Amino acid sequence: MKAKRIAIIDLGTNTFNLLVAEKSDAGINRILNTKDGVGLGLGGINENKLSPDAVERAMQTLTKFCEMCRLLDTEIIYAFGTSAIRNASNTNDFLQLVHQKLNLKIEVVSGQREAELIYKGVCLGYDFSERALIMDIGGGSTEFILAGPDGIEKSQSFEIGVSRIYQQFKFSDPMTENDCNVLVNYLEKATGNFFDNINCKRLIGASGSFETFYKLAFNTKFPSDEFVSMEREDLLKGLNNIIASTQKERDANPYIIPIRKKMAPLAALKAKWIFEKLKMTELIISPFALKEGVLSEIK
Repeated sequence: MKAKRIAIIDLGTNTFNLLVAEKSDAGINRILNTKDGVGLGLGGINENKLSPDAVERAMQTLTKFCEMCRLLDTEIIYAFGTSAIRNASNTNDFLQLVHQKLNLKIEVVSGQREAELIYKGVCLGYDFSERALIMDIGGGSTEFILAGPDGIEKSQSFEIGVSRIYQQFKFSDPMTENDCNVLVNYLEKATGNFFDNINCKRLIGASGSFETFYKLAFNTKFPSDEFVSMEREDLLKGLNNIIASTQKERDANPYIIPIRKKMAPLAALKAKWIFEKLKMTELIISPFALKEGVLSEIK
């Protein structure tokens, strides 16, 4: 197979992610991996719309990404829209605008398809010889994928992303114990009986917020393209620190990208909730998620 230079854009509810890679018989060579905190879901996600300001930010980032791809001589760009885009009433207007201005076609994926691609991305670095639960904390949705040696056993995408929560609730700064209880009750109700009879001790956090958890726990950059393990004690200590942090403290922290400074405690509480709910003992942080899942399918 001749090397193909491919670009993949994941238009997430909080961040837009760009991966440029070459794929050949020899494997995958990642050339560029970058992200922008667009905040596509801000100002309208709970009303199922993309706000004018969010669309403007999205166009600025997509224009920049397309120029990067041009300079890197990519042959083709694959673009995928997730929760904020698939649920918005004005999605078609946005898709037409992007196509008209940038000649870029965006494929809007279902929650189930998103979960499948996340799993395929994680599979590039984890063999699932031991059963694990993948969790991808997004701005619009959160995906859970239970998988083992025989593949996916159970998966679901829930519209409980941190941008939705951030705009739906008015929590204190820092979050109080009552705030935490309100959020946990909301998560329990939203996920229903999905976790019934799940016996799994290993959580795989798919990139995004989990990389931020690592950086804040150890005050260092996340090692690029590596799967990293965190023991229960280190993880919970780090999550509790994030949950208890103030906006001012997060604003001053260089390890949190701007869009996550607002929502980091919500993401941390979600991770702590599932880790404790299932009595898990280890977290594996995967640098691979949806983009890499798309790459794995390309022939």
